[in-house]
Amino acid sequence: MKRLNLSQKVLMLIGACILFSIVFSFFFLHFLYKELYFNSVKESVIFQGERTAAHYHSGTLSEDLAEKIHWYNMVSEYEVIVLDEIEDLSSYFPYEINHQALITRSDRKRLENEEFIVKDGYVEEFGREIIGAVFPVAGKSGTESYIYIYVPLADLQEVFEGSIPILLLAGSMFFMILFLAVNQIRRSLFQPLQEIRLFSKEVSRGNYSNRLQISKRDEIGELARAFNSMSESLEKQEARKKEFLANIVHELRTPLTYIGGYSQALSHQMYESPEEAEHYLKTIERETNRVNKMIHDLIDLDVLQESMYTLKTEPIAISQLFLDTFALFEIRLHEKNLQTKLHLHEDLVIMGDPKRIQQVFYNLIDNAIKYAEEGSVIRISFSEEKHRFHFRIHNIGSELSEQDLAHIGERFFRTDKARSRLTGGTGLGLSIVKEIVRLHEGELRIESDASTGTAVTVMLPALL
Repeated sequence: MKRLNLSQKVLMLIGACILFSIVFSFFFLHFLYKELYFNSVKESVIFQGERTAAHYHSGTLSEDLAEKIHWYNMVSEYEVIVLDEIEDLSSYFPYEINHQALITRSDRKRLENEEFIVKDGYVEEFGREIIGAVFPVAGKSGTESYIYIYVPLADLQEVFEGSIPILLLAGSMFFMILFLAVNQIRRSLFQPLQEIRLFSKEVSRGNYSNRLQISKRDEIGELARAFNSMSESLEKQEARKKEFLANIVHELRTPLTYIGGYSQALSHQMYESPEEAEHYLKTIERETNRVNKMIHDLIDLDVLQESMYTLKTEPIAISQLFLDTFALFEIRLHEKNLQTKLHLHEDLVIMGDPKRIQQVFYNLIDNAIKYAEEGSVIRISFSEEKHRFHFRIHNIGSELSEQDLAHIGERFFRTDKARSRLTGGTGLGLSIVKEIVRLHEGELRIESDASTGTAVTVMLPALL
């Protein structure tokens, strides 16, 4: 069995609503006929019968009352019959109601108890229903006469004869408005849904470049914007993956060539002295360490760039964290005969992720030592400006051009690739720093001048 789509289901629902409206209208008209018209006529019959019986005293039918009854029968739709005996009623009204006798045994008992009875039903000879009532007229010696008053009822269509054109006009307008509303719903609801369905198929095929052109501000518009955001994220992720793979292939090609070439030279004993063999081994070790560091940095950078990554923030005594990190570089500072000048604030406390902030310190100090001139001075300072923590590290080394400054922080970018290979640089350290600062809603600035050297400034908010 073929399953119905959403559009067909909604059409079936609307059709069911229309059918329900028609059925409801029928029962509502029947209610108006039965409860309002029928009951009002019934109450009128009882009222007229009781009033007539009240004018008829002691079984005597005065000429004045007879003329009134005759006049009443002529000008009104009611028919009044006065009887001395109840058996005579069949002579004046020889019809059955609902194919039954007009007066039954139970009716006779009620009349004997001087109770009036109401009879209603279909009379075949009249071709319509009637409502009637028999009223006993009590005298001095008991019931002396009876009054029977009845009225034929109008059909349903006769009752609403004046209202039917209005009902038809109102119904036609209702269904016309309903048709227009349904058509508008189909265009505003199902057409965007169809576009979303086709769009999702394109996304499932790996095409993330398309966007939904839906400007609605309802739930459909929110769904479309969510799909666009998802597609944009997938497109960026796909671009990052391609860039990642391209960079990996490019960056691994050279160290693997070194490792493969020197390993082959060692295995075939293609060296002239033990010192040359030792050089080959050190080169292999250096390139292996560099590849390991590159892979570790790439994984770390990829984690930081994930949209779902969250920092584990806590209050940090920033000076103590820096000193713990700076102590790791004492040997390297001594090897290059570098001097340091520190200007710290021991009372500064910021909100941040201690592990990631330490990583920022480590990478920036590591770069400053790598590219500083031997015997020069590295200056490091903390400051507070406009409720922001400023960390500044300055060294004397090679000047960075404006073109290089524009690309610093990009993956695998190095200003001097040959020198970076000797120092073990991967071109990922500043990329990691940049992402950590971004996650802390901070700012990274780099300035370089031939006379004053290079300065890196990190500014972080949320200073306590």
